[in-house]
Amino acid sequence: MPIQITTAQPSDAPAIARLVGDLLQEIMANIKTQAFVFSLAETEARTLAWMRDGSYTVLLARDGECVAGFVALAECRALYAEGRFGVIPELYVRPDRRSQGVGGALVDEAKRVARSNGWARLEVTTPPLPQFERTLAFYERQGFSVSGGRKMKLSL
Repeated sequence: MPIQITTAQPSDAPAIARLVGDLLQEIMANIKTQAFVFSLAETEARTLAWMRDGSYTVLLARDGECVAGFVALAECRALYAEGRFGVIPELYVRPDRRSQGVGGALVDEAKRVARSNGWARLEVTTPPLPQFERTLAFYERQGFSVSGGRKMKLSL
């Protein structure tokens, strides 16, 4: 069955939250560090609230009833970016569905959504670690270019 990309609905929040958990577990296994604190219930509640208030758009890659992956989009504003732009905070494809065009289909639809929102650009951050070279190469194949810097955070 071919993959279909659809906009997630509030009823999809549980599936999205589970995939976020899988994504974070995979990242932490690769970097061998407990970098994230994950709560399925809290992630599901946030997903639902943000989809309902329109601040978060989630696109799902569906293979029939099965969700093969997702990409999340959020709007930001910055002078350096010449106005409004989109950020991809999460993109995840189940390991058994990788290298089958699922990620590319998700990014293609994310680009379409970005254009329809009038965003000047899309940004994504990948860890600058050897374990994520394949991720970096994927985004470069999708037309993204390295723009420098490293992502930093300050927990408040």
